[in-house]
Order: sequence, then structure tokens, then C-alpha cells
Amino acid sequence: MDKNSILTSQEIEHTIKRIAYQIYETFVEEEEIVIAGIASNGYVFAKKIAEALKSISTLKVSLCEVHVNKQNPESAIRTSLTKDEYSNKGLVLVDDVLNSGTTLIYAVRHFLDVPLKKFKTAVLVNRNHKKYPVKADFKGISLSTSSLEHVKVVFDDNGNDYACLS
Repeated sequence: MDKNSILTSQEIEHTIKRIAYQIYETFVEEEEIVIAGIASNGYVFAKKIAEALKSISTLKVSLCEVHVNKQNPESAIRTSLTKDEYSNKGLVLVDDVLNSGTTLIYAVRHFLDVPLKKFKTAVLVNRNHKKYPVKADFKGISLSTSSLEHVKVVFDDNGNDYACLS
């Protein structure tokens, strides 16, 4: 295993299943929830969570892709579902890595314009040096990294997923 490896494919698969169970436990009283993934890797991670959730629960799971301009997060945020489609439902906002918290907090702000029954966040890798007071309710792994280190998550079409420090 590479010395900079954080998560192997098998560990990511296990983490997805664990997070799916945690989400199900949190939303067990709901009939339907929305899994909203921040494009692009966050959406891939969200799809994997949604698939795992469908296999273990009776919840109706809707998937939503969230487009945030990471260079200018104050610009308009677009979603693949309309506000009516996620209004008054439980929602989990998903991203692959929680770095400074900028992307996640602006995406959270977008969803606060609509009444939701319950709102949670999930990330695969939680880094512990955020600029904003945002937290992940469900996380795969927490790392104390320096601001000079970069966490890279790769979701491969062949299932060779991994996360590493670069």
C-alpha cells in the first residue's frame, strides 16, 4: 500500500455501507429522503450512498446533483431537482472531502431557503482545519492535515476507488 494512502477501495466500500446505515437510522421515520451530492466527486459518493441505502431500507431515495462554483461559491447554485422536489423532505448533503468548509457552507445556505424536515451532511474525508463553522454529521474518516497537504479522492469506473494525500 502506498505510504500516502488514506483509504483503499475496500475501506471506502465499508465506509459507504456504514454511512448508509447511519443515515437510515437517522431518517427511519421518514418515507422519502433526498441525497444531494456536490458535483463532481461528491455526487459520485452520493450515488454510492443512495445505492447502499436502497439496498438496506424501504426509504424512497431521490438523488440530486448540486453544482457549486468552487472558485466563486457566492454565485448561484444549481440543483438537478427543483425546490419543490426536495421541499418538506429529509435531505443529506454529500461531498467527498470537507476542506475549508467553503463549498459545504454555501451549499447548506442554498438548501436553507426551503423548508426541510431534517437536514444532515456527509463526507468521506473530514479535514480538521476549517474556515467556517460547518461540520459533517456522517464522516468516513477525520484527518488532521496541514493546509499544504491535499486530499485526493478517486472514484474509478472499475471500482478501484481510493483516497490519498498528495
